[in-house]
Amino acid sequence: MSAFAKAFSPALKEIRVLCSQSGQPSAGTRQFILSNYATIKQHNPHLPVLIREATDTPARVFARFERGVEKHVELDNLPAADVESKVTQLITSS
Repeated sequence: MSAFAKAFSPALKEIRVLCSQSGQPSAGTRQFILSNYATIKQHNPHLPVLIREATDTPARVFARFERGVEKHVELDNLPAADVESKVTQLITSS
């Protein structure tokens, strides 16, 4: 069962994913988005999940928590499975 097949903590206020729409270093991040976005939104329909694609943007994901606390992880050159692991660690680190 995917870590994303459940509701997240109410402390999580936003997930923001940045990546390149065609760059090889962002390939794992793009695959993660294709594989998990629908599941995340299905179980967290009111959570903003923002996808920002721009040429040559390093792959990163940001999580904003209560009281404006923001954390992020770098995802460049990681396969989709490692991206999933890093994102799971990030969103559970509130």
